[in-house]
Amino acid sequence: MKAGERGLTLNLILAACLTALGVAIAPFFYFPFLGTRAFPGQHLINALTGVILGPWWGALVAVLIGIVRNLLGVGTIFAFPGGIPGAIVVGLAYGAMRRFKGRRFRYAAALFEPLGTVLIGATFSLFLVAPIIGWRPLLSLIEGLGPLPALLTLWFGWSISSVTGSAMGYIVLLILDRVGLMGKLSKSP
Repeated sequence: MKAGERGLTLNLILAACLTALGVAIAPFFYFPFLGTRAFPGQHLINALTGVILGPWWGALVAVLIGIVRNLLGVGTIFAFPGGIPGAIVVGLAYGAMRRFKGRRFRYAAALFEPLGTVLIGATFSLFLVAPIIGWRPLLSLIEGLGPLPALLTLWFGWSISSVTGSAMGYIVLLILDRVGLMGKLSKSP
């Protein structure tokens, strides 16, 4: 294997471990918000998977965590639009930042997670998912406040979850780098 490359088996193992971690912390680490269950742990995992595995593996892990959370009753349908875009954005940001010197600076790609979750995921959830499934808490918000204030309210609540989780992910990445594990885990040194 060339430097910076990794086999499918290791990617599957890492994805399974990160999925298991996301599922394990789910029942203890969420808060209700407008009928959704905001889960900072998903954003923590998104930060890790986006950097360590890349955008598409990160999206897969987000889907798997969302499925299991829903099966366990600690998630809602919004786990999918709330998790997938954040992982993709982190992975793409990390790929774009690879050319910069300084690993710790590149790990700051984890902090881009709210762009995917909040701007893309929350917007998609409010204007597409909620109307399709008839999710009353969000539909009532639109009816009561109007579309823009409703969107800003949802962005605010999801930002609390996303910013917290992605900041924790960034800190974990720095710790993993400090103890020498990132060179072994990430796709490139």
